[in-house]
Amino acid sequence: MPLNSKGYTLIELTVVVILIGLIIGMVIPRFREAVLTDNLLNSTNKMIGMIKTLRNQAIREQKVYVLHLDMESNRVWFDSPSMTDEERARAAETAPALPEDVRILDVWSSGEGKKMTGEAGLRINKKGYIQQAIIHLGSQDDREFTLLISPFLRKVKVFEKYVEFEDI
Repeated sequence: MPLNSKGYTLIELTVVVILIGLIIGMVIPRFREAVLTDNLLNSTNKMIGMIKTLRNQAIREQKVYVLHLDMESNRVWFDSPSMTDEERARAAETAPALPEDVRILDVWSSGEGKKMTGEAGLRINKKGYIQQAIIHLGSQDDREFTLLISPFLRKVKVFEKYVEFEDI
C-alpha cells in the first residue's frame, strides 16, 4: 500500500463504532426515562381521559356524575348521586392516588371559586355539560400544568404553566 493513501483502517472504524454504541447505551435509558415516565404529563393525560369518559358516560346513561379532586390525599375519582352512600364511600376509598411527585395544586370552579385544600367536586350533567373549571397540577421539579374545562366544549385545554382564570 502506498504511504499517502487516504482512508481508515478496520481498527479505527471498530473503535468509532464501539464508542458510538457506548454513548447511545448511556443516553437512551435517560431519554426514555425523561420522555416515557413524565408523571406530570401522564397524570394530565389520564385526567383529561377521565373527564372525556365521564362526559360520554353521562350522556350515554343519562346520569349526573361528580368528578372529585382531593388535594389532601391527592386522589381523583367520580361518583353519581344515584349511587348509594356505601358505593360512593367505596369509590372514594379505592380511588388511585396520583404519583408521589405530582400534586393537585388547586381547583377553581364557577360558583365555588378557588379551593387549595380539601376536596373539590365538578358536576357533569346528563347532557355532558361540566361546570367551568381550572385544575392546576404541579410536580416536584416545579413544572405546572393548567387544565381549562369549558362547559360546552368537548376538549380540555392544557397550558404548560400556571394560568389563572382571569388571564385566559
